[in-house]
Amino acid sequence: MIVKVHKKDGRTIVAVCDDELLGKKFEENNKQLDLTSDFYKGDQYTDKQLVGDMIRNADVINLVGTISVSLGIDESLIEKENVVNIQGVPHAQAVITHG
Repeated sequence: MIVKVHKKDGRTIVAVCDDELLGKKFEENNKQLDLTSDFYKGDQYTDKQLVGDMIRNADVINLVGTISVSLGIDESLIEKENVVNIQGVPHAQAVITHG
């Protein structure tokens, strides 16, 4: 998985996408998923626990791809019914409340 952590205005946004999707663009109907921007260009991780810790501690998560979205579901941060598919690529976003 490719992970990029963004810090802005005291908030942490974590973008995670499956390795093979980075640099691609998907479009379907009026939806677009653009994985070519710097927003997703981070570091590669193979340790699901480490990535799980990062997304659990984030304020906002953005997950793209089967592995990344499954991790969000496994961590109980997103639910299957909130996953959107664009050209067969799963995508989910969530705002995490801490407390």
